[in-house]
Amino acid sequence: MLARCKTAALQGLEARPVLVEVDLAPGLPGLQLVGLADAAVQEARERVRSAIRHSSLKVPLTRVVVNLAPADLRKEGPAFDLPIALGLLLASGQLDAASNNEIWSAGELGLDGSLRPIRGVLAIAIAARNHGARALVVPQANAWEAALVEGLRVWGAADLGQALWRLQHPRARPAAPARTPATAIAPAPALKPAKAPITARPAAEDLADVKGQPHGRRALEIAAAGGHHLLLCGPPGSGKTMLAQRLAGLLPPLDPAEALELTAVHSVAGLLDSSQGLLQTRPFRCPHHSCSGPGLIGGGGQPRPGELALAHHGVLFLDELAEFRRSVLDQLRQPLEDGEVWIHRARQRTRFPCRITLVAAANPCPCGWFGDPERSCSCGEGQRRRYWGRLSGPLLDRIDLQVVMRRPSSAALTAPFRDQGGSPASDESTAEVRARVRRARAHMAARNPGGCCNSRIAGGQLQQVLQLESEALKVWEAAIQHRQLSARAGARLLRVAQTIADLNDQASIGATAIAEALTYRSFDQGISR
Repeated sequence: MLARCKTAALQGLEARPVLVEVDLAPGLPGLQLVGLADAAVQEARERVRSAIRHSSLKVPLTRVVVNLAPADLRKEGPAFDLPIALGLLLASGQLDAASNNEIWSAGELGLDGSLRPIRGVLAIAIAARNHGARALVVPQANAWEAALVEGLRVWGAADLGQALWRLQHPRARPAAPARTPATAIAPAPALKPAKAPITARPAAEDLADVKGQPHGRRALEIAAAGGHHLLLCGPPGSGKTMLAQRLAGLLPPLDPAEALELTAVHSVAGLLDSSQGLLQTRPFRCPHHSCSGPGLIGGGGQPRPGELALAHHGVLFLDELAEFRRSVLDQLRQPLEDGEVWIHRARQRTRFPCRITLVAAANPCPCGWFGDPERSCSCGEGQRRRYWGRLSGPLLDRIDLQVVMRRPSSAALTAPFRDQGGSPASDESTAEVRARVRRARAHMAARNPGGCCNSRIAGGQLQQVLQLESEALKVWEAAIQHRQLSARAGARLLRVAQTIADLNDQASIGATAIAEALTYRSFDQGISR
C-alpha cells in the first residue's frame, strides 16, 4: 500500500513543500529512505520504529521505502520524523487515510514517542497556509509559534499518540489518556488552544546616561531617524559603546509585519523559545571581533542566518571595527546596500533579509590615544596605517555618518552631582529624542516611495523625491568637488541632509542641513592622519 503525507523543508527563510511517500512492499523487514536526505533524516528510521513501538502501535514487518519528494531538494534536520511515522501508520492501515487529507505535520520524535520542538516552524506554517493545508500538526512546544500565522488551524501534540488522536478527532475536545492502547487509538489529553505569548518591551538604557558628547548624540538621532549607518571613532572611555547601546531604544516599535518577519528569522536560526513569543523589540546584536564570515553573514552546509540577518529591523553593533578581519568586513558591502544577503551553494541559493542599521566603533590607533590632547600616542605612522588598512574604501563609502569623539570633560562627568541631592543630568532622555525620530519618520512615510527611510531612497528617485534649495545645491556641489566624494558618497550626503531637515520639520533641504551633514564626514580626507 502507498501512503502520502505532506510537510516542508527549510531553505533559508522559506519552507518548500515536501511530499512524504511511504510504500510497503514484499521483502525482508527494513526501512529505506530516499530523496536526498542528510544524516539526521536518515537516522529517523530508528527513531520512528522505536516511537511507534512505545506508542503501543505495530511496526510493519515488511520492506518499507520512504521517498521525500522532490528528490533534488536537500532535506535536513529531524522535522521529518512525524510525517514519516504518520505515513508508515497510514500505509499499514493503522490510521485512516481520510483523516490525513490536506494535513501537514512536522516534528522530532523521541524513542518513547514524545514530540520534541524543532526550528523553523513559523516558516513551515506559512508554507502550509499558502498551499491550502487544512491543519498543521506540530510539537506542543511549537504550537504557539505556528499559531502566529493567521488562517491556519494548528494542532499541538505532546507525543505521537496525541497526534494520531488529533487526526482522527479534529473537532473533539474531551480529555483522554496520553498513551494509546494496543487495540485502538484512544483520545489524548485535552489540548489547550495555541496562543502566542507576548513579550513585554524591556526598559532600554536611557540616552540621558551619556554625559556630554553632543555631536555623537546628534549623529545617533540622525541614524535612528533615517536608518543611516554610523561609525564612531574615539579613544577608550569616550562613550562609543554607550551611544551604540542606546540606538535601538530610539527606533520606533516594530509593526506586525516586521515582528513576524523577525520572528521567522530567529525561528529558522533555532533561537526561539515559548517564553519569548512574538518578538516585539528591535534586536541589538553585538558579535565579537573574532567572528568568522559565516558567523557574521550566515552560511554553512545548509545555510543558516548569521548575525547580520539576526539583526534584521534592528541594530548591528561592531565594536573594535578595525580588529575584524578585512575579508569578513568586505562581505558586508553588498548586504548593507541591498538590505538582503544571498548565500550561494552548489545546489541552492538562499536569501536572508538584513535591513539593519549598522553602528561601528573603533579606536583611532592600536593604542587608542592618537589625537587625544592629554595622553600621547605610542603608535607609529606605519602602525596606524596598517590598523586602518583593514577598512576598505568601498566599505567606508557605505557608512553615512562618520564621527570623531573626544573624551568628555571632568565638568560634564561631575555635572549630575553638583546640585544638592544629586539631581539627574539635563541631557535629553531617550523618550524625548524618540519623539522627534517618530515625527521625522512620519515625514518620510508621507513623502518617500513605499514609505521607506531616507537611507533607502533609490538613487534614481532622489531628484523626484527631495527638494533642494538653490543655496544648498551650491554647497553640495562644492563639497563633492573639494572633498572628491564618489557618486555614492555624494548621494548619501544628500540623504543625511534630508533626514536633518525632517528632524527640523523642514520641507526642503537648506544650506544649513547640507553643512551639518558635512560635519559627519570625518574621514573623507583619510583616517590615519
